[in-house]
Amino acid sequence: MTDPAARVLSDDELDHLELALGGAIPVPVLAAALPGVPADAVLTDAENTPLARLTTRPGEPDVLEPLKPVAAAIGPQWDAAVRRPARDVRAALKAGTAGLALVVTEVPTRDELDAAVALVTAARPGAVLVLVPVARRTPEPGAVGAPGLVRAALGLADHLSERVEARVTTVVVPWSGPAGTTLEEVATAYGAARAETLAAHRSAATAERVAALPRVREEAVRALYPPTSAAEVNRAASGANARGAVLFFTGLSGSGKSTVARALAAELNDDGLVTTLLDGDEVRHHLSKGLGFDRESRETNVERIGYVAALVAKHGGIAVAAPIAPFAAGRARVRALAEEAGAQFVLVHISTPLEVCEARDRKGLYAKARAGEIPEFTGISSPYEEPVDADLVIDASVVSVADAVATLRTAVAALPRR
Repeated sequence: MTDPAARVLSDDELDHLELALGGAIPVPVLAAALPGVPADAVLTDAENTPLARLTTRPGEPDVLEPLKPVAAAIGPQWDAAVRRPARDVRAALKAGTAGLALVVTEVPTRDELDAAVALVTAARPGAVLVLVPVARRTPEPGAVGAPGLVRAALGLADHLSERVEARVTTVVVPWSGPAGTTLEEVATAYGAARAETLAAHRSAATAERVAALPRVREEAVRALYPPTSAAEVNRAASGANARGAVLFFTGLSGSGKSTVARALAAELNDDGLVTTLLDGDEVRHHLSKGLGFDRESRETNVERIGYVAALVAKHGGIAVAAPIAPFAAGRARVRALAEEAGAQFVLVHISTPLEVCEARDRKGLYAKARAGEIPEFTGISSPYEEPVDADLVIDASVVSVADAVATLRTAVAALPRR
């Protein structure tokens, strides 16, 4: 019997998988949302961690078998108290008590606060679900991302709890848009008899004022300054947060560098900084597709990542890159590319010891390398040259992801502005 084919899921597809694993959508709906998936496939994340096995055969029920937990990050949208599987939320509610789900798709205005109270008062349910659909993908610049939306929804829940008698429960829903289902159907899977999207209760006047917010400051500047001066004031403001930096992570496979890098990128985006994540495994599937794992190919992969990161930083963005980058010469080239682009460069060594990386290996790669199935595997059959020029050294076996991200955010805040 042959091993099942692997399917690397995009961020949106990971949201669909999490919904299916939690019982929010049926397995056939997940299968339909994965075009071209083989009949017997192992579904993996971008780090090639096997998350689930999906079996779809004509005339037989589709089967989804969990393999390993879906990786979490930091931020309020990942808090286990609110990011709960649909079946657990449904089971925690007494039958019929959650008559109403309030779906928070946008940061609530005062209109929505008033509408929420009115809806609950009229329905008189025993319990209310405040459902917050959030996506893994990075939001558009200037838009409130998942962390901010969840914080705003928790504030709405507090407001409701003070004004209604129903029990209010906030739940984060992984949601990247329709995938053969609707938010109303998902709300039912979480235990609600009826769903109301709060943004639909926003008045036309409020909607117009929200849409006009980006123009308010610009119009105020034009009223205060003559045209040429106003243009310069607005130009300076648009680049006020531009720090142009490359945060380059290096470390062994399984060290935790991708986890920390992803969490950091999400937090920086939440801070309003335009951040691009260039993770090692994801880049391999796109920018460096076709390259092998010999020394020359690895160096080419690292240099390509460094080149793209430098371009991002040159235009005022923050690039967070997380390849293994095992060789000092390759890391030095990336530093040079960033500095030639006029960008700040921060080398972050995730120094988790080899024995810890091997013990926590989610992908089973170290065992294969020990068995000789993977040639030139960093730390086993290929060297890892520990950096002596790292700007930050973090051992992820003793430092939590949250603390590591806090340290890195402090470092970013200290970078000189342009």
